Amino acid sequence: MDMLQRVFIILLLFFILPDLYLYFRFIVRITKNLAYRILYWIPSLLLTSGIVYLTFFANDTLSEEYTLQIGWFSVCFFLFSAPKLILVFFTLLGAPFHRWLRWPRTPFICTGLTLALCCIVMILYGSFFGRTQFEVKEVDYVSSRLPEAFDGYRIVQLSDLHIGSWKGNDKPIRKMVELANAQHADLIVFTGDLVNHRALELNGFEDILSGLQAKDGVYSILGNHDYAPYFRWKDKRDQVANLIELKRKEKEMGWILLNNEHTIIHQGKDSIALIGVENEGEPPFSQHGDLHKAIKGTEGMFQLLLSHNPTHWRREVLPESTVDLMLAGHTHGMQLQFGHYSPASMVYPEWSGMYYEGTRALYVNIGIGYVGLPFRFGAWPEITVITLKRS
Repeated sequence: MDMLQRVFIILLLFFILPDLYLYFRFIVRITKNLAYRILYWIPSLLLTSGIVYLTFFANDTLSEEYTLQIGWFSVCFFLFSAPKLILVFFTLLGAPFHRWLRWPRTPFICTGLTLALCCIVMILYGSFFGRTQFEVKEVDYVSSRLPEAFDGYRIVQLSDLHIGSWKGNDKPIRKMVELANAQHADLIVFTGDLVNHRALELNGFEDILSGLQAKDGVYSILGNHDYAPYFRWKDKRDQVANLIELKRKEKEMGWILLNNEHTIIHQGKDSIALIGVENEGEPPFSQHGDLHKAIKGTEGMFQLLLSHNPTHWRREVLPESTVDLMLAGHTHGMQLQFGHYSPASMVYPEWSGMYYEGTRALYVNIGIGYVGLPFRFGAWPEITVITLKRS
């Protein structure tokens, strides 16, 4: 059984079992009208048909050309399945209390209905408003190693644009560029995942993204998606050519890619090292980074590292380098956050914000774009302004 079939079975169970339970637990008791009973099943049948088609018949071309439509299909799937799952959970939770303690079922059912309604509101808000609710976050990094001339130096960090998901909707990207430029940064950095799969996703967006402006320029690195490992290429040479094309497009936009290399940023008589590595992820994510090659020649300097995957910080950066501050992305905060909690925390020890080990630090930006669901709730698209300060 391949991976797609496993996913299909999981989705089907996730969707159909709650439907069956609610149908026999409530619907058959509420109405005897055959038309109403059939109407209950129509959304489920339509969505199940869609899952079958996407799992067994859709090809990569369809998935790429209709990314937004598939995303909205996914929103509909969760809009119909997640609230039902919540209601089923609380209904079943109340069953043993009713049977053995004679507690009434109503409070459990009402709790389930209330939370199911909240879930519906959250999904609708996150899909229609949350994914474009840009948040500018201001953070400071203080270090005694920072050269005096860089005290107050402002860096705008952007990450995880996933530009293919914005096809036909360039207004939010224009807004992002305007917000980033309004910060009057000395430097703009982009920490990977510019595209979902292919360089051609940038068509129509190059002029907008080339509008990013900072005194010391715009620098970028590659993320796992930029290597297009999730697209079924007919020939490995096509995948290589795609990466070359992506690099060419970034150069034409005025962005400077740092692929296991560094540059020196000057301010007055002082300087710092800006270092960039190719994606260095934990398995199964691609590992192309060469930190030692990238930092060679920057020994003794204040070192600012761009590395897409935050797990790189503990795996290699802390034990094998003297990097002062690392900037990463990748996690998206799983596009869902409640206060200071996100499901991303179950996967990534460092998933959003600033983390310290002594005076050394990692900042994780939760990104601008989205993968799969056109949805963000709580984990709003982020533009980070990092101010370097000398202690």
